[in-house]
Amino acid sequence: QVQLVESGGGLVPAGGSLRLSCAFSGSMFDFRPMAWFRQAPGKQRELVANITIDSSTNYPDSLKGRFIISRDNAKNMVYLQMNSLKPEDTAVYYCEDRWGGMWGQGTQVTVSS
Repeated sequence: QVQLVESGGGLVPAGGSLRLSCAFSGSMFDFRPMAWFRQAPGKQRELVANITIDSSTNYPDSLKGRFIISRDNAKNMVYLQMNSLKPEDTAVYYCEDRWGGMWGQGTQVTVSS
């Protein structure tokens, strides 16, 4: 069974940075497009970043330039570098296997004003 475990969240002041990690367990990681989503209380789940099997990336315009998604196929890992964080970025962040449609339990990111 595919498993994804997110980590790296925490409490950070506005303007700070965090690097989130997603550890993938299963087969054929190299063939799976991956993504990061986030969900704030009372809000819908929101796409943060996509990364293809060729490491091509895509971001919402509102996040482009602040967030960077990457993957390391040798380690079955996906990362999200988050810079210039704002209080509006506060949410639980989830890593998703786009091929299998699965995601993990998430990691909490809280940005103080």
